[in-house]
Parts: sequence; structure tokens; C-alpha cells
Amino acid sequence: MLLQNKKIAVIGAGPVGLTMAVLLQQKGIDVTVYERDKDAKTRIWGGTLDLHKGSGQEAMKKAGLLERYFELAIPMGRSIVDEKGIVLSSQKVIPEEAKNNPEINRNDLRTILLESLKDNTVIWNSKVNELEAKDGKWILHFDNKEAATADFVIGANGGMSAIRKYITDAEVEETGTYMIQGEVSQSEIKCKDFFSLCDDNILMSAYNGNLLVANPKNKESLSYNVIFKSPLNWPSENKLDFKNTENISSFLIDKFSDWDEIYKELFRATSIFIGLPTRKISLEKEWKKNRVLPITLIGDAAHLMPPFAGQGANIGLVDAMILAENLLNGKFESIETAIADYEKQMFVYANEAQAETRENELMMREAKFSFMRFVNSDE
Repeated sequence: MLLQNKKIAVIGAGPVGLTMAVLLQQKGIDVTVYERDKDAKTRIWGGTLDLHKGSGQEAMKKAGLLERYFELAIPMGRSIVDEKGIVLSSQKVIPEEAKNNPEINRNDLRTILLESLKDNTVIWNSKVNELEAKDGKWILHFDNKEAATADFVIGANGGMSAIRKYITDAEVEETGTYMIQGEVSQSEIKCKDFFSLCDDNILMSAYNGNLLVANPKNKESLSYNVIFKSPLNWPSENKLDFKNTENISSFLIDKFSDWDEIYKELFRATSIFIGLPTRKISLEKEWKKNRVLPITLIGDAAHLMPPFAGQGANIGLVDAMILAENLLNGKFESIETAIADYEKQMFVYANEAQAETRENELMMREAKFSFMRFVNSDE
């Protein structure tokens, strides 16, 4: 076995990194996950995720966790609503489609994966900021001044990964769209009209260059995204202060001045805002071939993309599934050849996912969201 007597380090305890660890550990591999979050209870920000048939769901099935996912995920329909708050179309999920792509809270998904790992597999409060190759081992250096060793490093720590430089010179690029994410607790009380308008569906509305997508059932909260095309350096020029909820609420109320009061009610009720430009990591640049020791990337660390096709987490889970299979199936002569085959496949399907995402993003800017697949905040 390629990984016999090898120590594997997975960097990042998101869905992709944890799934990678589960798939390896189930086969008796010595794997440790290093995560910058303080502990397992650290709340993960962002909208729900839906795992697709043939990709994310297939990886969960491989890990033996698909039925647990279905237990916690919520099937949700879609409502398209105009700027006046009039429902243009609404579709509930029929029983036959309940398992197609139900939505799951990010912390719930993390919990499913953590519960299937051995105790102390994840080392928390450990942000990797540097790697060093020494005596045939990787030395992992952390922000907290600690260090660890590994024979093989798998980077799954997101789009801003500090270890990407060991594998590729590709840099994060902004795609020209800006997202403001909001969250409302007790939405059935604080913005009851908007909550009722959602009708337990994911709500989508677009008008005059602004797109709003809301999910009223993100565990105990209603979460939403406001999305619009942004010029270069737009946030700094507009002096948005995301620590000041009134500042962002006022900005959105002004931006949506010609929308119905029901949307302004939503903005006033919001307790948390986060703003971010949408970003991607292009796969056009070839990855480095002669790496000093085994190392690769999966998930957003490899192919960050905006959420406009719901592909980010799903493609990342495919990465974990294929890489684990290559490392465990006995068909490859070395870890390096197993990695090379995974990366060859990944470049194809991840490029396709990025192209689909870009097409949806451009349609979104023209408010043609009824023709596209948009899943709320998949990063």
C-alpha cells in the first residue's frame, strides 16, 4: 500500500478536508487534520450547502455518510419574486426529488464528518503558514509557533491557502462581482413579512442590477446574499464598514430604494453582514511537476470559484474521492503517480465547473437567474 507507515497531513477541516481524512482513515491510514478554527464548536459562516448527485453525494456515499446527510439536510423548493414582492413562480420539492440536492447547514455537515473520525484526528487552533522539506519529511510550521511532520501534505484550506505556492504560481483573481451576506436570527419575528414571503423556499429576486437570494432555513437563521457587479476597488471607495450593521443596512436600503418595503425590513433586521468580492483560481497555469516531496491541493485551495453554479464544495468532494481512490486502490506505483493522475482528471472537471460558474455569473448580472442554477453561498 502506497501510504503504509506514512503520516498524512490534511490542511483544513472544511467538508473537503474532513472527507479526505474520513476516506483515508477508514482504510487504516495515519492521517491528521490541522485546522485554524479554535475548536469544533467554532461557527462556520455562510449559507447552506447542497450536495449533488454524482459528485458530492457520491463522495458521502463512499464515506458511508450519505444517509446521515439526508437525515440532516432539508429539501427546498425555489421561489422567484419580483422587486415589488410579488411571487412570479414557486415550486415545492416533490417526494421523488427530496434527495436530489437537499440543503445542509455547514456546521451540521462538519459534525457528521467529525463524528466519523477517531478522537484527536483534528488538531484545532493550528493555522499552517509555512512548509519546510527536511530529511525526507515535510515540517509544518504553525502560527502558534508549534510544528509537526508529515510524509505527504494535502492542502484543503480554502482559496487563500498559504501552501498553494509549493504547487502552483496561480494567484487568486477577482471576477468582478460583489456579494454582501446577511443573517437574521428569529426571522419569523424580526422580518416576519419577508420570512412568510419565502414560504420555506429559497427565494430569488433580481431587479435593476441587484440579485437577492435568501434561505429562511439555515438552521436557526435566515441567511441571504445580495449580489451585484462591482468596479475595481469598489468596497474601499464606498467606505463600507462591515463591523457597523447600521452602515451596511443603510447602504442596502439606499441601493434597494426602488424595491418594496418588505426587502428593507429584511435589511433592518439583519444582525450580521459580511462583504466579499467573488474570486477564482484559474487552472490555466500548469502546476509544478518536480515537487521535493508528495503534496497536492483539493477543493477551493486548488480551484476556487464563485457560488453561482453550486459547484465549489461538490467538486472539492470529488477531488477527495478520486485522490483517496488513487492512493488506496493499488494501481499506482508511487504516491507521486497517484497524485499526477488525480490532478490530470481534476483539471478537466474543475475547468468545466468553473466555465459553468462563469456563464451563470454573467447571466446573473443580467438578472436572467430563472435560467441558471444558483445555490446560496457555496464557498
